[in-house]
Amino acid sequence: MIGEIIKFVLSNFSLSFLVIGLFFSIFSLIRKPKPLSKQQIIESFFSFFLLFTFGFCQIYNFVLHVFFADMAASFIGWANSPFQYEVGFASLGFGIVGLLSFRQKIGFRAAAIIAPSFFLWGAAGGHIYQMIQSKNFSAGNAGIVFWTDIFIPVIAFIFLYQQYKMEKMEKLEV
Repeated sequence: MIGEIIKFVLSNFSLSFLVIGLFFSIFSLIRKPKPLSKQQIIESFFSFFLLFTFGFCQIYNFVLHVFFADMAASFIGWANSPFQYEVGFASLGFGIVGLLSFRQKIGFRAAAIIAPSFFLWGAAGGHIYQMIQSKNFSAGNAGIVFWTDIFIPVIAFIFLYQQYKMEKMEKLEV
């Protein structure tokens, strides 16, 4: 049973890092003095979302595609190719920017989510193509990874918009 849970967590790492970021956000908010402002709540959720979902998750993706390329390709339902390394190093770049965006201003955060979001949406399009063309319904192509490729960018842009609104309101109050 424990082995199956570990396999699920590691295989569905995009969801796992999303959930871990959520827990860190909640933990950081519990530790803050009350009452909490909307700004503090948005900042906590967005910063830990960036740190885990765009930072650590993309670095984990780098490790999988570069150092465990055969396993990653098999999980997706592909044969290994040099493309694995390109995906891996793109993920490394996205991951580093995700880590750096943890406590940055909105402009940096916008840049940190735009490129990986379009990368993820492109990957989702590739998964759809593989499902239709090759009937590839392996877990790494048509499972949770597919859905997180779609919804993680949506969540990111919602957080970005919420931060934008809060900063705009702050300027009006000053």
